[in-house]
Amino acid sequence: MNLRRSRAHIFVDILRLINKKGMAKPTHILYGANLSHIRLKKYLDHLQTMGFVEKTNEKNQVYFKMTKKGYEFLREFKKVEELSEAFGIEI
Repeated sequence: MNLRRSRAHIFVDILRLINKKGMAKPTHILYGANLSHIRLKKYLDHLQTMGFVEKTNEKNQVYFKMTKKGYEFLREFKKVEELSEAFGIEI
């Protein structure tokens, strides 16, 4: 059994954290998703490029929030997780 998270699972971990808070500071995402600063930046940049999250500034603080596409991805990923669990397949 591989204990490393897949890229998709890291994306989902980040999106779930942002979804839970509505908007999340990079530091909160870093700790919650258990990522180094370099890896966090790489994943957040990729999520922005894919249109799943957007960066916003409020009161001179940087936040990330999910887009409609990000919510759709989470919803569809949950379906895939449920299907894989039903058949005993690890994703």
